[in-house]
Amino acid sequence: MVKPLQTSRESRAPRTRCAVVLLAMGLCWQMGAQPVGTGGPAETHKVGGQLIVIGFMGGNVSGGNLVHREALVARDLQQLYPLDVHTAVYANSDWKNALRTVLQHLDAKGAGQPSDQEKHGARIVLYGHSWGASEAITLARRLNQLGIPVLLTIQIDSVEKLNENDGSIPPNVHQAVNFYESEGLLHGRTSISAMDPKQTTILGNYKMSYRQHPIACDDFPWFARMFMKPHIEIENDPAVWDRIVALIRTQMH
Repeated sequence: MVKPLQTSRESRAPRTRCAVVLLAMGLCWQMGAQPVGTGGPAETHKVGGQLIVIGFMGGNVSGGNLVHREALVARDLQQLYPLDVHTAVYANSDWKNALRTVLQHLDAKGAGQPSDQEKHGARIVLYGHSWGASEAITLARRLNQLGIPVLLTIQIDSVEKLNENDGSIPPNVHQAVNFYESEGLLHGRTSISAMDPKQTTILGNYKMSYRQHPIACDDFPWFARMFMKPHIEIENDPAVWDRIVALIRTQMH
């Protein structure tokens, strides 16, 4: 069940979380920090006009963990549209490599120093779940400082990281959307707002409910299923990801 909310007021997620839930976010999934997709920082292949799609994982999950939808969607998009998109997914702590990927891909010479014209022509989508959603907005803010536009940001049950602001969308972002749930011990931001409404359109804040329609999370650790089930249900909800993929496809040439 999806309920669109008003976007005129920002409501910040509670900063104090149950200790056991924070432990779950930090310790449930540990893997090597290899990005999935074709966005590794050493890559030099360039195709003019490609849509750059960068995703961030929640918790301490690596970008290569294909149990998670964030990684699966990036892989599938790359396979389906190899000439149209350039995808990569990172751990939310790996923002430096994510930024390097964007800059290298924009720069026709591959040096990571795009010209003003290359910056202006950037076509970028950023998305993430939980802490990864917070990191997606932080990367958008860093790109704003560099004069690089972002077509779309997508937040899935966004949980604000320390010293970040996941509720205020910077003016270089053209469109932004927020999906969240509010039923579990750990739940995401209920509302996002634009720093400059003339520059950024908030497509909606969409509340998801799983009390009547639970989502299978069998591949996730028991700890996550016990203490943060709605938080991982929204991450696994095919209806949410169908909408996300549709939004990303609208940004392709």
